[in-house]
Amino acid sequence: MKRALPFVSAVGLLTAMLLASIPAFSQLKLRTAMDFDKDGKADLTIFRPSQNTWYTLNSKNGDFSIGQFGLAGEDFMTPGDFDGDGKADIGIWRDSTGTFWWLNSSTGTVTASPWGVSGDEPVARDYDGDGKTDPAIVRRSNGQLVWWVHRSIDGGVTVNSWGTGNDYATPGDYDGDGKFDFSIERGGSTPTSPATFWTQNSRDGSVSVVGFGFTNDIVVPGDYDGDGKTDIAVVREGSTTSSPLTWYIRRSLDGAMTVQNWGVTGDDLNAQNDYDGDGKTDVAIWRNSTGTFWYRKSLDGSIGVVQWGSPNDYPVASYDSH
Repeated sequence: MKRALPFVSAVGLLTAMLLASIPAFSQLKLRTAMDFDKDGKADLTIFRPSQNTWYTLNSKNGDFSIGQFGLAGEDFMTPGDFDGDGKADIGIWRDSTGTFWWLNSSTGTVTASPWGVSGDEPVARDYDGDGKTDPAIVRRSNGQLVWWVHRSIDGGVTVNSWGTGNDYATPGDYDGDGKFDFSIERGGSTPTSPATFWTQNSRDGSVSVVGFGFTNDIVVPGDYDGDGKTDIAVVREGSTTSSPLTWYIRRSLDGAMTVQNWGVTGDDLNAQNDYDGDGKTDVAIWRNSTGTFWYRKSLDGSIGVVQWGSPNDYPVASYDSH
């Protein structure tokens, strides 16, 4: 069963800014959750379960930071910009206590925010559009998927039943209004049954329904075409170990599909984000056997290869995948 992943070994887990006139809200917010040095590029970051430690390689100057935060096997990675300073904050959600914990980059202080109970799933994003990540969870209850959002803009609570107990939460800014939308992926009865994405657009409350991918695909949202909207995208594993990973991206700009092989089944974990700072999501993986990031820059098509981490670490950029 696909779900957000806690801090565990990576082995076997694979299961900008502006266009000409369109604000790239979607990628900006996704990138900010991984931009620890505020240079407009996502930073390569891994979590080491054996030490409960985050290692970040800053793209601005090549320096790195090391910090212990979270517990392997129990906590879920929830990086975001909780304090609204434009820098990524290290964050986790602890299942045993139903509590978000994050390290504020603006002050160096730690905030604990009880939100949820054991068995919920964290989906912290910016749902109210104020530039801060909101603590949020989804709860499977009585056959429904219920979203609980603690709004940072006014301290209020949004509760929304969106999806069924068998659906997967796939939040994103699909309408490009600067707010994350409630969205789910609904699969079929078999792993290769067609899947459907259902999105409640925050702009006007309308609903969009898009058939895309298979039930057992991994959802890898991002703004791959740079139009300011989250694109529906999935990664499909091959039938055997070492088979290619295939990325299927439905461009919101024109509705066309991009297909690209990037990575190998059984060793690589997806780590998509904007590593070149052009406002578009780059396809990317982290290879467990070598502890190496591989990403294709959307800016010019060149390939970045950076050894960062060791086998059994975990790429934090994979937090946004389901």
